[in-house]
Amino acid sequence: MQTSSSLRPLIPSRRGLLLAGLATAGAGALGAAASAAELPSTPTTATIPMALPRSEFVYESIVDLAPTLQLGASPFGDRRMVPIVGGTFEGPGLRGKVMAGGADRQLVRRDGSVNLDAVYELQTDDGVIISVRNRVLSRPARDATPRYVFSTLEITAPEGRYGWINDFVYVGTLNSMRPQRDAVVIRVYKLV
Repeated sequence: MQTSSSLRPLIPSRRGLLLAGLATAGAGALGAAASAAELPSTPTTATIPMALPRSEFVYESIVDLAPTLQLGASPFGDRRMVPIVGGTFEGPGLRGKVMAGGADRQLVRRDGSVNLDAVYELQTDDGVIISVRNRVLSRPARDATPRYVFSTLEITAPEGRYGWINDFVYVGTLNSMRPQRDAVVIRVYKLV
């Protein structure tokens, strides 16, 4: 005869069913096969379900850059600035140009990673100005870990047609187009 403790693995708990359901829903949204075993267990997951973030593509920008200006060493690493001189951006219902006049201030850390802090404006095809602040961490590949380049963006639009931009949190990726072009490609996603 089986005891109640020997039956536990055969009868899933309510928490296990909830986590399995979240994992299945998250797998479709994230495009990866997740299982309940892959979700972390925290002191509150039994009472507050874990919501896996999803993202939606917003736009891709190609940002043209002027030559890098060396600003000198600091106690934290080498400082430099890269002027932003133009470019374009495009996404669903959103397109225009990257305005000249912005800059990417960078700190090359002693460990080889680079902190970037870019501030610039986008102008839509219908003349609306959108402000962007893009903070990037670029960490080179080390041992078994691959290169890491991700960002968080603060994007501000005026009220009106593009007012929806103010209602989301944004993350992004950054890739260089060098040597073919003195530019970077920034892909921006909203968390939903």
